[in-house]
Amino acid sequence: MKIAACVAARGWQVGGMRKTALLAVIGLFASPAIAQDQAATGDAARNARAYLDRIAALDDAGPELNAVIEVNQQAPTIAAANAGTPLAGRTVLVKDNIETSEWPTTAGSLALAGNDTGRDAPLIARLREAGGVVLGKTNLSEWANIRSSHSTSGWSAVGGQTRNPYAIDRNPCGSSSGSGAAVAAELSWAAIGTETDGSVTCPASVNGIVGFKPTVGLVSRTHVVPISHSQDTAGPMARSVADAALLLNAIAGSDPADPATAEADTHKADFTRGLGTASLAGVRIGVLRKQVGESAKVEAVFEAALEDLRKAGAELVDIDYEFPDELGRDEFTTLLYELREDLGTYLEGSPADIPVRSLADVIAFNREHADKEMPWFRQETFLEAEATTDRNAYEAARENALHLAGDRGIDRLLQENDVAFLIAPTTGPAWPIDLVMGDAYEGSIGAGTLAAVAGYPHLSVPMGAVQGLPVGLSIIGAKWDDAAVLRAGAAYERARTVRLPEPGFKRWDEGVAKAP
Repeated sequence: MKIAACVAARGWQVGGMRKTALLAVIGLFASPAIAQDQAATGDAARNARAYLDRIAALDDAGPELNAVIEVNQQAPTIAAANAGTPLAGRTVLVKDNIETSEWPTTAGSLALAGNDTGRDAPLIARLREAGGVVLGKTNLSEWANIRSSHSTSGWSAVGGQTRNPYAIDRNPCGSSSGSGAAVAAELSWAAIGTETDGSVTCPASVNGIVGFKPTVGLVSRTHVVPISHSQDTAGPMARSVADAALLLNAIAGSDPADPATAEADTHKADFTRGLGTASLAGVRIGVLRKQVGESAKVEAVFEAALEDLRKAGAELVDIDYEFPDELGRDEFTTLLYELREDLGTYLEGSPADIPVRSLADVIAFNREHADKEMPWFRQETFLEAEATTDRNAYEAARENALHLAGDRGIDRLLQENDVAFLIAPTTGPAWPIDLVMGDAYEGSIGAGTLAAVAGYPHLSVPMGAVQGLPVGLSIIGAKWDDAAVLRAGAAYERARTVRLPEPGFKRWDEGVAKAP
């Protein structure tokens, strides 16, 4: 479905398929083993066709997840031609702030509905070279959730509201909302998201999948609609650590147009190597106790994960850490300044015929089209960014934030406690979708901001659920320690004893709420 048709056709009402027919279609694809078996046979074309059928059944009809806004009907043919490549025709959905040559790249905004650049971001070019097939594009929180502090994650003017497959009245988090929901619903082998602070790991956690935010600079950001050159990165989202690592193999690498990636080729490796035999025996892991939060139910899931880690031989070290108030303050100043600068540079450089060439233009566009762009929340963060022009204050804020998150944050915690990784719950369970009041984050849970600001690797792996709603385990490592973090995640996957829930494609109060 093309963007123009998507905007016209996708609304709020669930429609279409009779319940019995929907259940039959869900039954055809419900087991993850189906996709795995098909991949094992090498029948990439059949796999791609199955995913397209599943998108039609679950995203465009039935529960209408609203995760996918564009699909490539040629994917089966392309997949068949990629036998013998590293990815062997596996299908990948791409967040709609990353340029692909087939479709406009909108970042969820009608201002960019015509942003058809005809080019691939370098990370997409790498994906294709490795034999990956771009199956389509996914919805996202508009402008990657930087427009307003009162937004509802997963909503954009282009794609509407994405729903969580585990409970379709619950939020998929953001801003890689569609990518997370699509992978959870098995609409593709994997997806690519982007993160500035939490936008890969939070959707991974609440949608019950694996999400990896790599070291900033491992993956190119060229031709990706930006927020912050200090913190932005793309990352893989998949149903296993091994799949995420395989996708990372394809997209990682240096890009002359992105100075941050100068060392990427030096640190790039086969990220799948050693995953199958990785062990936690004797590995010291720091447990960030104060980042567990105040939810007894989340704490219980976390304690079960800790017990699995202990049984796998890990040595757990409790760490007492408090986030300094100035970390959040200075991160926000950094993001405001860089948003105005970096987004303006991207818009000015787009070869497409678009009506906006600066953040100020976007603000004016939103005002002119407020009925479509701002029916639920405004653009106060955009206005703050447009007014944040003091470069000296920005540089001081960035230097201090990086110091607090890196030198005095992750680096110090690893060194002083002699641990290889830091762990905590990623976030709490998914909250109800509420377009009137906006998101209801449980802000006391998680330590992802440390990794986001420092630019260090952060992996979220499913660790259980609270009443049927998934919760992830965060594993954070040192800069360029991406391979080790992935190995730790794979080892935890094998050690995990809890039974993970499966998506129900129902409202939470229609049975999901009774789950343990």
